Amino acid sequence: MRYLFKPLLAVFMVLLMQQPGIAADTNSQQQQQVAAIEQVLHNYIEGTSYNNRPQITKAFHPAADLLLDKEGQAFNKVPVTDYLNMFKLTEHGKFNGRIGEILQIDVSGNLATAKVEILIPSRQTRFIDVFLLKQVDNQWQIITKAATKNTSIQNGVRVLFILSSAHFHGNSTLPAGVSFPEIVHAYQTFKKAGYTVEFVSPEGGAVPLSYINTSDPLHKMYLYDSDLMFALKHTKKAVQLQAKDYRAVHYVGGSNAMYGVADNAEISRLVMEIYEQHQGIISAVCHGTAGIVHLKTKDGKYLVDGKRISGLPEDYEIKTADYFKEFPFLIKQTILDRNGTFHFGKKDEPYLEVDGRIITGQNYQSSALVAEAIIKQLQAETENK
Repeated sequence: MRYLFKPLLAVFMVLLMQQPGIAADTNSQQQQQVAAIEQVLHNYIEGTSYNNRPQITKAFHPAADLLLDKEGQAFNKVPVTDYLNMFKLTEHGKFNGRIGEILQIDVSGNLATAKVEILIPSRQTRFIDVFLLKQVDNQWQIITKAATKNTSIQNGVRVLFILSSAHFHGNSTLPAGVSFPEIVHAYQTFKKAGYTVEFVSPEGGAVPLSYINTSDPLHKMYLYDSDLMFALKHTKKAVQLQAKDYRAVHYVGGSNAMYGVADNAEISRLVMEIYEQHQGIISAVCHGTAGIVHLKTKDGKYLVDGKRISGLPEDYEIKTADYFKEFPFLIKQTILDRNGTFHFGKKDEPYLEVDGRIITGQNYQSSALVAEAIIKQLQAETENK
């Protein structure tokens, strides 16, 4: 069969190219369905977090049942009307400590399954809610919910990873992507410390990934991690996010970080609001540093002005390569032109710079170090409150 694979794949690709609208239409329909289900789940999350019965009601079909834990029973089947009564009308609009995050959505026709994480940091408690949803009269509604509970160190603090949507270098056909090693090394560091990681990109949706090595245990573990893969397939646009929800941003590299991020006005606005209005941290690693070169503070100065910055310098690029000729600017030179100082170490060794609430690293080997430095600052801030 292995001898037939390539010819069959070639035939399939030819047929697909002859009908270019099919894949795009299917993907668009899938995204619309996922977006509609996300809204249902947000009604559930926000409604249960703020004791808002009308909002919770929007999420459920009137005949829905919930399978809740009860001592001495495998589960306790509760109608949605009884579940709603658990949220007191006298507490309407009051935050009760629940922090929710959508982990997965899988659509099959007019049925869908979904998984949501609910954290209650004050109780060191984590619930995983699993939903069955059905599309009834063109409206998605929850028809069944079950949950499992465990002790957790997760604190509900969110860090926003910024990824590029670019699939190619500039206007060329040279492939480019987000560095998977840079994602997973930082992601694991944050998750182990109890932080929530979310993803944003200029175009939203699925991003291209590069440098995946399935012989590397960490790469292999996260490549088959359905929660992370769902998040990378469904990255958000900046306009969908609120600055107040994030304590830090992290620009991830990969050579595609040179395109579409630094000049994205909505991402820049969001990042600077996090930094200036909410005293958040701005971080970057490797080519991800390209994302911060155009950022300006409220007084009109470049963010990097007078700051110690690291990233992948052009000194380590292959200057005769076709990809390098596509770069819209040079990271190190642009930092220097904007009165920043640029620092880096040996080519394949980790290197870190911390200048106040700006934390930058040289390469993927520095990804975990950057994450650790962010965590250290955030923990210090919490202790000093």
